[in-house]
Amino acid sequence: MINIGLLIIRLVIGLLFVGHGAQKLFGWFGGYGLKGTGGWFESIGMKPGVTMALFAGLAELIGGLLFTLGLLTPLAGIMIAGTMVMAIVKVHAPNGVWATANGYEYNLTLIAVAIGIALIGPGQYALDSFLF
Repeated sequence: MINIGLLIIRLVIGLLFVGHGAQKLFGWFGGYGLKGTGGWFESIGMKPGVTMALFAGLAELIGGLLFTLGLLTPLAGIMIAGTMVMAIVKVHAPNGVWATANGYEYNLTLIAVAIGIALIGPGQYALDSFLF
């Protein structure tokens, strides 16, 4: 049952990050694409905005895909956690902990999941199990 639980966690978190990356990179799923996200990044002091949006989008898309597949899981966890740390630092920290005030509660939860899975491993139903 542990392996099924790990698979469910990886699928949900990983695919959501793939979606977040696609929002930033391609404007899919209601996102703003590189230009729109880059403009917003510039407005919060992340310059050059389009380049930073590209890096964030790639980290989310590739990190999410690797996490979903259970491939290079420690790297995937670091990529996911890194984007969430930046979200906390640049956006959510001034608002406190709770999500109801646009705080970092949700981001911190995602960091805990990503790092937790990176440390304990992706489970039996993962490419890492077959390759390493």
